[in-house]
Amino acid sequence: MRTGRRNFLHLSLAALAGAIANRSAAQRQQSSGMGGRVATAQTKPKQSGRPFDAHFVDVAAAAGLTAPVIYGGVDHKEFIIEANGCGCAFLDYDNDGWLDIFLLSGTRLEGAPPGATNRLYKNNRDGTFTDVTKQAGLESVGWANAVCVGDYNNDGYDDLFCTYFGQNKLYRNMGDGTFKDVTREAGLIDAETRWGAGCTFVDYNRDGHLDLFVSNYLVFDFAHVPRPGAGANCNWKGMPVNCGPRGLPFGRHSLYRNNGDGTFTDVTKAAGLAQPWPSYGMTVVSADFDEDGWPDIYIACDSTSSLLFMNQHDGTFKEEGIQRGVALSNDGGEEAGMGVGIGDYALDGHLDIFKTHFAEDTDVLYYNDGTGNFDDRTLAAKLGVEVRFASWGAGIVDLDNDGWPDIFFVTGSVYPEVEKLLPDSPNKSPRILFRNLGNGTFEEIADAGPGVTTPHSGRGCAFGDFDNDGDLDILILNMNEPPSLLRNDLRGNNRWLKVLLVGTKSNRSAIGARALAHHSGRTQAQEVLSQSSYYSCNDFRLHFGLGAARTADLTVLWPSGLKEEYRDVGSNKLITIQESRGIIPNRGWSRT
Repeated sequence: MRTGRRNFLHLSLAALAGAIANRSAAQRQQSSGMGGRVATAQTKPKQSGRPFDAHFVDVAAAAGLTAPVIYGGVDHKEFIIEANGCGCAFLDYDNDGWLDIFLLSGTRLEGAPPGATNRLYKNNRDGTFTDVTKQAGLESVGWANAVCVGDYNNDGYDDLFCTYFGQNKLYRNMGDGTFKDVTREAGLIDAETRWGAGCTFVDYNRDGHLDLFVSNYLVFDFAHVPRPGAGANCNWKGMPVNCGPRGLPFGRHSLYRNNGDGTFTDVTKAAGLAQPWPSYGMTVVSADFDEDGWPDIYIACDSTSSLLFMNQHDGTFKEEGIQRGVALSNDGGEEAGMGVGIGDYALDGHLDIFKTHFAEDTDVLYYNDGTGNFDDRTLAAKLGVEVRFASWGAGIVDLDNDGWPDIFFVTGSVYPEVEKLLPDSPNKSPRILFRNLGNGTFEEIADAGPGVTTPHSGRGCAFGDFDNDGDLDILILNMNEPPSLLRNDLRGNNRWLKVLLVGTKSNRSAIGARALAHHSGRTQAQEVLSQSSYYSCNDFRLHFGLGAARTADLTVLWPSGLKEEYRDVGSNKLITIQESRGIIPNRGWSRT
């Protein structure tokens, strides 16, 4: 019997806990340590026949992105630390108006091979990039996981925070093309070995300084983790695989307050977040989901209930994931939450959530009613047709500029060895694209170009316009291969508008600021996010497809509480809006 979210809300907490426990026990009997529920795919509806104008070609090699991303074994993963992979970012680190690329990297059990490092690529403004990692001071070897971007010291240059198994790192952008590792002087050194996972800059107390939230995946020790096949959490479909996360101790999540002087203080306990949440935390997204003007924090959690921390406006948070409908599947099952896409797919001015899961389960679409309460619309939206692959980085993004945000996500196995005996469980698999039909439903696009259909084992991905031509391109991190850079060769005449927000009283990066674009009788909401997708960061320039509309009205809601209105803003251009000052000249790029 299926039990919907609203029915759960009428159960006592004790009954609810019992139902979850019973469901979890059943899941553990039928699956390995990684993953969650098993779902049957929906029958695919008849295709609409409408053309889809976005077309993606992987131009990474021609652009100079040729170095492979090293991450664990190629054909076999002995430990779970080799399996999850890492993220990437589009950012404009040198403020020239063109997106640069930052890629994380892992290592190997036997040691790092030559060339294993995080990488920073500078945009040459001609479709190519130059590797500037060494001169930028960003060479680093280890098990990197996530990156979040934000100007934590409000000096006008975006900084980087990277999570690791071992020790996270804060890199201050020095404004001269270089970065400095300031982890120790910022007070962010851990006294113990932790598995840093998702992260986000967030101004949780609205003082104009970016604070930092970090999820931690699990407690991992090479000497004590069982080997493949050693227990119930080390098998998948009868085959021995790397163990976990189930059966391994949970990680603890942390909140660090920005003191405004370049240092941070751990306020996890004071903020009400120190409880040992039974969760394997992964991607973290901070956004104002209930539209009360204060940022909330959502964590996609692997094989456990996902968490939604609601901001209480007094420096504390309250966990309300189950009550608000974003913790479990619609039938109360734990799922393997990995990536998170945020966007307004229904064009009603509210931020919805798309969360990716493990193979044989549906990825989930949560519809936000505007109060921070969510309904699972996965089946109603016709997204349950796809359950074949483990899914990772994702976005709710308008790829064809028709004004209706689409859904895109990358896939890839965590068990590369199993495809030898189970050809239906390939290591590499295609990217998945669902176009928004504008009526609450989506349809899967079978061929949006070789950049989508060519199989890879992907993890993080980021969305942004690297060539400044008015459409969204996609950066994808591939395991033990060079990354993919999918250039969007968009056809047709759909129009667009990009909005870059710059804070003054609010934090300089405008993280947490929301823009509402009103056009064609509809409203689309977007918010500046420090992390989303899977362990990744998108272009801070908010991108609105407008369809045939030549103008849009804009409403900007700043973290400071200021509300600003802009009427009849022209299309097919980038505008920069500075808090309290209005539209100002763009830095380095202008299109008319």
